[in-house]
Amino acid sequence: MVRTPPGSKNGRVSDPGDFIDSTLQREGAWYRAEEARSRLGSGLRYYGSSVGAVRGTIRDVSRRHPGMTHDDITALSSELWAVPVFERRLAAIVLLQSHVRLLVNSDLTRLEGFVREARSRDLVDPLAMDVIGPMLAGMDVRGRARAESVLDRWVREPEVWLRRAALLSPLRELRVGAGDWGAFVRRANSVLAGPPAPEDVDQVVREAVSLVLKDVAKHRPELEFSTRES
Repeated sequence: MVRTPPGSKNGRVSDPGDFIDSTLQREGAWYRAEEARSRLGSGLRYYGSSVGAVRGTIRDVSRRHPGMTHDDITALSSELWAVPVFERRLAAIVLLQSHVRLLVNSDLTRLEGFVREARSRDLVDPLAMDVIGPMLAGMDVRGRARAESVLDRWVREPEVWLRRAALLSPLRELRVGAGDWGAFVRRANSVLAGPPAPEDVDQVVREAVSLVLKDVAKHRPELEFSTRES
């Protein structure tokens, strides 16, 4: 079955995409949709599905379509993301998180596009911590070096959400005793010592630094952060 949901860019929907969209709409509730719109803004539409429903739907689609390949997963994630509905985009993130072992270096281009369009902590943070970070952790040395150079570029970008994603991506690794603490310190200092920014932009970036430092202080108190002098 092929149909076109409201807002679809490409006009075609795969069977897994149709199942996910239909299920999320069925699991939605108007009061959750209104709460999400009030909290996150009117830039997206909202079905009002719970996070649990999103995760359960992705589990169900994986059982219905076993053996999905890298190309299947990335194409489905883009299909879900293309329609500006919060729960669809969250489902795309959960899908990628569930199959992160299949992702490769070149997928950072797709993920960069997602981060640029997300413009919300509720989407950018799980993209960074649950997809981008674990993806890098699973790469070989050569692939990781190339990916780290991409994050170095992100942290210099004027796009504040890319900077936030670059800073948050190593959090899970750092928490368990892995990760490149020196790279985080270097990137954090880069953004903290940058030119003055509007207060709301500055908060998005400084909050990311603070989140990592608080988590590291709890799990790895031996790591020290020194602020580079201007």
